[in-house]
Amino acid sequence: MDERDALIAALQQQIAEQQRQIAEKDRRIAELTEENSSLASQLEKQKEEISELKQKLGLNSHNSSISSAKEGFNKPPKNKSLREPSGNNPGAQKGHKGANINLPHKPDEEVKHFPEKCRKCPFFDQCCKDGNVFKNGECRYELNAVLYVKITKHQVMEVASCPHDDGNLKMKGRFPDNIRGYIQYGDSFAVLAGLLSTYGAVSVNRIHDLLGSMFGVSISTGTIMSMVSKCAKQVGPILPEIRKLIANSDVSHFDETGTDMNGRIFWVHCSSTGQLTLLTANQKRGKDGMDDNGVLPLYRGTAVHDCWGPYWNYPNVNHAVCCAHILRELNWVIEFIPEHTWAAAFRDLLLKMKKAKEDAIERGEKELGSDILSEFDKEYDRILRIVDEECPDPPDSPDRKRGRKKKGKERSLIERLRKLKDSVCLFVHDFAVPFTNNQAERDVRNVKTKNKIAGSFRTEDGVQDYLDIMSYLGTAQKHEISVFEALTAAFNGNPEIIFG
Repeated sequence: MDERDALIAALQQQIAEQQRQIAEKDRRIAELTEENSSLASQLEKQKEEISELKQKLGLNSHNSSISSAKEGFNKPPKNKSLREPSGNNPGAQKGHKGANINLPHKPDEEVKHFPEKCRKCPFFDQCCKDGNVFKNGECRYELNAVLYVKITKHQVMEVASCPHDDGNLKMKGRFPDNIRGYIQYGDSFAVLAGLLSTYGAVSVNRIHDLLGSMFGVSISTGTIMSMVSKCAKQVGPILPEIRKLIANSDVSHFDETGTDMNGRIFWVHCSSTGQLTLLTANQKRGKDGMDDNGVLPLYRGTAVHDCWGPYWNYPNVNHAVCCAHILRELNWVIEFIPEHTWAAAFRDLLLKMKKAKEDAIERGEKELGSDILSEFDKEYDRILRIVDEECPDPPDSPDRKRGRKKKGKERSLIERLRKLKDSVCLFVHDFAVPFTNNQAERDVRNVKTKNKIAGSFRTEDGVQDYLDIMSYLGTAQKHEISVFEALTAAFNGNPEIIFG
């Protein structure tokens, strides 16, 4: 009996030890399971981060709003363009109106070229006097730029003796109001300096070197800056009229871009049409800067823009979204998430709508038929139904912090396309509304060119002087008025010349 009790006790002790080991292993398994789950979650997050980083590294001007100047070595292949091939041969197309150099005035000098043998003939002079020996042949014209400084001496005349009245002896003439110094530069130098600084995007130091080498004068950099400011004052009175005309137009374009002002970011706000340009600067990019520009608060027409949030703060405006921006975002989805087929389908739909509008305009039509518009509308909705299957709204994460959940770039685009359907498709319903916002982007691009070539601005006044002049010159160009003629007219008191 004692041996049996001892055996039972030993077995019970062994069972207890095994149960303890099992419990310890269960605890360890639970720890490893939890750790594995945590590592799996961490790995999934890292995969998402890697994917996001790859997508960010792949951003360029073809698939996002990044400017080509910031692409660096990440430039897209040259064959990747939002433009579709037209099928036409390169060069001028049939019916293209050729352009030739026109003589600005009659020749200042005439040089006759006689046969070399005749020039060596002893009877050459006699033949030249005889009007029947030589006749006019082919002529060609050589145009040369003649640079010189015209110096005008202004002399005040005093009465030395008057044969009629001795009281006039103290009388003398007076200089014109614009002649203030012993030696000063005329308006023509101010026009040149203003054009080089703004339209030419040349730095002040280089303007100093250029004018000095061309005309033999040494204009200080301070004087050059004063000349640019003087140009801005001359064109300033016409800017309110430009603002008023844009505010009263049926369709206008709006955009904004940053510029460097002595280490600070200033925002350039652009309001423009096919005939007008208005550029202003403000420290704010959003509604404050747009209000300061002065057009949108008064505007009641159709505003074409890039869909940035603050533009929607103007409820009295009819909004049209730039479809070129949408195409770039669609290209991003196609490149980085190729398994989602909706993006390619939506891109094809936009281009199909664009082509249908262009063909209708070419046929002289004012609008598309209701049946065609209905088909586009159905296709739009069909693609959005596919979207919800391929890219559903992400569920809330249990450990998500307060605030809006992160939707991601693709889902954000999807929701914009759904919410802003009327604004996206407005271009095909109203032929006056363009497919893109390229007009404003072209009008504001000169700011980046200026920064790239001449560097940053030094003062707020310098930024606005530049934008005032470029607003004036941009409007002049749109009316086919040369920038030199336009700025010269402003100094002559006729800035209205820019309206044609």
